[in-house]
Amino acid sequence: MAGFVQIVEWTTSRIDEVKALSDKYREEQDPDTGPARVTVLADRDRPGTYLTIAEFPSYDAAMANSGRAQTAAFAAEMGKLCDGPPSFRNTDVEASYGG
Repeated sequence: MAGFVQIVEWTTSRIDEVKALSDKYREEQDPDTGPARVTVLADRDRPGTYLTIAEFPSYDAAMANSGRAQTAAFAAEMGKLCDGPPSFRNTDVEASYGG
């Protein structure tokens, strides 16, 4: 099974602003160059802590997306809304079940 998933953990007290920024970024994103799927999770045990799971068909596709000027601009704006630096996990998909 091929695939690459990046998991980003971040904290913010400005979640509504993050949502608005993310909506704008998604609207402007070319669906052929961005992630195949993005899921944002709120940690129930740590208020203000979130995880973004970005799924890509390959590591190369993820790195191409990371290198886009639009992605860099989004990351810079997102950083201003976070309470600290994010942490990143870069993972290869070994198996996937369900739909």
